[in-house]
Amino acid sequence: MSTGTTARPQPTERPARVLHTAQALVDVTIPVPHLPRRGQNANATAMPQYAAGGAVTILVAAARTGATAVHGGAHGTGPNGDIIRAALAADGIRLSADPVPDEDTGPCFVFVEPSGERTFVTTYGAERRITAASLAALAPEPGDLLCVSGYSLFAPTREPLLEFLESLPSGVEIVLDPGAPFADFDEELRRRMLRLTTVWTSNADEAEGLVGAADDLHAIRDLIAGDVVIVRDGEKGCTVLAGGATVDVAGFPQTPVDTNGAGDTHTGILLAERALGSDWAAAAERANAGAALKVTRLGPASVPAREEVSAFLASDPPRSSID
Repeated sequence: MSTGTTARPQPTERPARVLHTAQALVDVTIPVPHLPRRGQNANATAMPQYAAGGAVTILVAAARTGATAVHGGAHGTGPNGDIIRAALAADGIRLSADPVPDEDTGPCFVFVEPSGERTFVTTYGAERRITAASLAALAPEPGDLLCVSGYSLFAPTREPLLEFLESLPSGVEIVLDPGAPFADFDEELRRRMLRLTTVWTSNADEAEGLVGAADDLHAIRDLIAGDVVIVRDGEKGCTVLAGGATVDVAGFPQTPVDTNGAGDTHTGILLAERALGSDWAAAAERANAGAALKVTRLGPASVPAREEVSAFLASDPPRSSID
């Protein structure tokens, strides 16, 4: 099993990579004037489709930051799988698994009200057809940063994912992005996953759901195998615990246009900067900046590139600190 470290990733024969094990979906976005009452109807005039899901946004953010990014999850044969593969290929992201031959990637139906409120109906498709062997095609090596989503801890992906994680060599950073469901999993499952986790990165609500307080990073650190904990708090920025030291990293308040994907953008930039050699606090500052840019843009493909983040920071934007 991997053990945590705050030292920079050790060099291997190639640079450290950002890897992801989770589901890539196709969002079918349906703007509606209102959600229909049970048994009633609402009309929609558009139905755009996008590659989506945390794995896609995180990997795109990592690739646009300059890291080598690889998706290890399953993807289907059909039009939805084609959308996923095209979106990842556009940013140079490789897929390590072959397409599932007899099933397409599932869609997620996103009903968007005029207020911007979103309601989701997620279907299961080929993206849930993983095995420990299919994930092993990622071939993680020491120094790589391997991202795990709490949403993958539902059946049927749970057991093959955990089997794969338990087989990894020491030195692979297992990064848990817990998501909202994690705190509600049974205690045995949570413990099993946390014993494998070397880096925890979440928002404040997810941290509070686990330990009862969003600012108790040491309590989270005591539950995981490693010693790195990052907790985001929206425009306030994030707090980083690494090597026993806690650092508040200021955020960059913006007038938001679309907050969807901001947390995943943060995670992708954070891990990419770490793979490129930054310490955790420096990586978090750039991740805060990238997330700030993301919320000013519409759509899932609006993740900023590294040079955009650098230009934003060079402009000396207003910062806010965590209270």
